[in-house]
Amino acid sequence: MPPPLLTLQDIHLTFGSTPLLAGANLTVSAGDRVCLVGRNGSGKSTLLRVAANLLTPESGRRFAQPGATIRYLPQEPDFTGFATTRDYVEAGFDDAVGDRHRADYLLEQLELTGSENPTRLSGGETRRAALARVLAPEPDILLLDEPTNHLDLLGIEWLERELASLRSAIVLISHDRRLLEKLSRTTVWLDRGTTRVLDQGFAQFESWRDALLEQEELEHHKLGRKIAMEEDWLRYGVTARRKRNQKRLADLHALRKRHKERRGAVGKVQMEAAEADLSGRLVFVAEGVWKSFGDRIIVRDFSTRILRGDRTALVGPNGAGKTTLLNILMGTLAPDQGEVKRGTNLEAITLDQRRETLDATQTLRDALTGGHGDMVTVGGQNRHVIGYMKDFLFGPEQANTPVGVLSGGERGRLTLARAFARQSNLLVLDEPTNDLDLETLDLLQERLADYAGTVLLVSHDRDFLDRVATSVIAAEGDGRWVEYAGGYSDMLAQRGPLRMAPSPAARTKPATPAAPRPAAPARKRMTFKDRHALETLPARIEALQQEIAKLNAAIADPDLYARDAARFQRTTAALATAQQALSEAEEQWLALEMLREEIEG
Repeated sequence: MPPPLLTLQDIHLTFGSTPLLAGANLTVSAGDRVCLVGRNGSGKSTLLRVAANLLTPESGRRFAQPGATIRYLPQEPDFTGFATTRDYVEAGFDDAVGDRHRADYLLEQLELTGSENPTRLSGGETRRAALARVLAPEPDILLLDEPTNHLDLLGIEWLERELASLRSAIVLISHDRRLLEKLSRTTVWLDRGTTRVLDQGFAQFESWRDALLEQEELEHHKLGRKIAMEEDWLRYGVTARRKRNQKRLADLHALRKRHKERRGAVGKVQMEAAEADLSGRLVFVAEGVWKSFGDRIIVRDFSTRILRGDRTALVGPNGAGKTTLLNILMGTLAPDQGEVKRGTNLEAITLDQRRETLDATQTLRDALTGGHGDMVTVGGQNRHVIGYMKDFLFGPEQANTPVGVLSGGERGRLTLARAFARQSNLLVLDEPTNDLDLETLDLLQERLADYAGTVLLVSHDRDFLDRVATSVIAAEGDGRWVEYAGGYSDMLAQRGPLRMAPSPAARTKPATPAAPRPAAPARKRMTFKDRHALETLPARIEALQQEIAKLNAAIADPDLYARDAARFQRTTAALATAQQALSEAEEQWLALEMLREEIEG
């Protein structure tokens, strides 16, 4: 068996008074696929920087095989001294003669020309240039810290294929569960400063971790009982034999010290959404919406209907117009043509991906209380801010910490804490998964599944979309948006993989576009017949549903056709008629309900 390419042994590093790494280990051999997992703030990025030889630990040993090439992808790359993105990428070859074709291929695949000025790159372009630089030389070891940040779904799926095709060993930190499951073959869990290794991929990690934590709690409980027994002996059994039992007494003190100094597992985020009164049944109705910027059509003749309780995701490549469409639905941007109707009694909360709602100069306490005392109102009830902070894994000592010095994950948790304290029946989430660890993501998914209101979601996290979304509105190119039932995987099953956005020339508006259909004149009142139908349709819908259930039960009889073919035919025909009638009744009720809400709202 060949020796490892990279070894970290017993790495110790302390920030402030808290040990961040307390005996961490990492071994990487040729062709390994390692995912490094752990809570936000557990030291994953720090350990990766030690592996990249960018940070010197206080103690421990780092050994890399002579001649082994190691490339590290930082979360914030440094472009100092480079005039173009091509210069930056080709510098990744170091002194070796770089393969220009390889650099050209990566720049093209990552939608860069190579002539971009690094000082003018967007967040997504910065990340793509950094990826091209570390991938270009095909090193022996790739150290990747959140490589999917700022990438859209197309970019993530390309990166997944590219990494799978490399012969390089890979050590990967990511919150993208799907990427971890597909690429990893070994899982290293960094927990309370130390590492534990599972010789399987991430798909098996969570059950393994839960079993370890359960066993640890059991051992801690046994330790507590042993201390209680020894203390009982100390009180009643040593009066005549004190000298002979000094060792046992010393052991008791050691047990107490071990019990006291144990670092328990980091708790789980306690997350509850404060819900407002229910909104109207219809939340958004868009009809024939168009939107252009210059000659480029962003939204072309788009229509949709979003009901209370729906969790609708907008997906597509960067630049497709997801945020534009979201703003049109929310009413912060007017369409060029068409109409968007919003339901009654909406109380919306928006979580922006850049955390722009956070004031970096505020303390954590003031950010949650609005600068008013020590109480925060959650769902109409007052709670002490320290207790509420603990729900989101903030310690009491962080109450006066400025928001500006919080990590990305901590800012993400703070944004969630502020949002969920407010009453709402509509959540608008723009890339909510950025910087959240996997455990926090799990809980966010559970809370969204239980949320009684409506959710509008923009995300590039495929697993998150599958777990949360009830429908997906996908960019199809040329300003066309199509809605699919289910999550991301359901969308792919119905329409195939996402395609690259067409070139700018192909996206321009034709010289003489077909005029969109004229909007029907709005009805201003409800007739007696309309009101009567609105009152009676729910009962009719329920009756049709019961009839359909009976007919389905009859057809489910496997012997019906053989026993009475004519009855089988009559039952089948009746079922089709009932299903058609139900569909028409539901459509009529929704149209009348929309009209009523428009008039009364």
